[in-house]
Amino acid sequence: MFSNEAGLGSAPIAHAAAATDQPVQQGLIAMLGTFIDTIVICSLTGFVILSSGVWETGITGATLSSTAFEAILPGFGGYLVAIGLAVFAFSTILGWSFYSEKCVEYLVGIKAVMPFRILWVIAVFGGAVMELEFVWLVADTLNALMALPNLIALLLLSPVLFRLTKAHFNSGAAQLK
Repeated sequence: MFSNEAGLGSAPIAHAAAATDQPVQQGLIAMLGTFIDTIVICSLTGFVILSSGVWETGITGATLSSTAFEAILPGFGGYLVAIGLAVFAFSTILGWSFYSEKCVEYLVGIKAVMPFRILWVIAVFGGAVMELEFVWLVADTLNALMALPNLIALLLLSPVLFRLTKAHFNSGAAQLK
């Protein structure tokens, strides 16, 4: 779930801000991000870990990935993972800030945005200095609380999704003839 946020309902906030009148096309673009991240990047990382043999050492997490990439690409594999993690962490902080700010604005109003930003900066600092296992526990719990209502909504709205998708592809097929 942390690789692509599928099912959480957070990424659609960004996609809803896109300037398009074709929701199915925007959905296809959203699926491309999930494909690249999960199928390409995660699979590549898994193949590197397996082919390096470092998975047998018992190390886990980012250290495992860094050690595996360093074993396969000596001299710069560890730097590659470090840069990737820094970009991932920074983009995640920016993305989740945008998502949650839009939710605060929708639920409470524009006046709540500045106090939210201040709380966000405090939370980011807190997350950086707290015990890692606790931070992951909080993140997992809050993501589950966010995923449950979203997945229920996805099930309830699936007839609309199927109807729009079918109409989109039928109109595209008619244009090709």
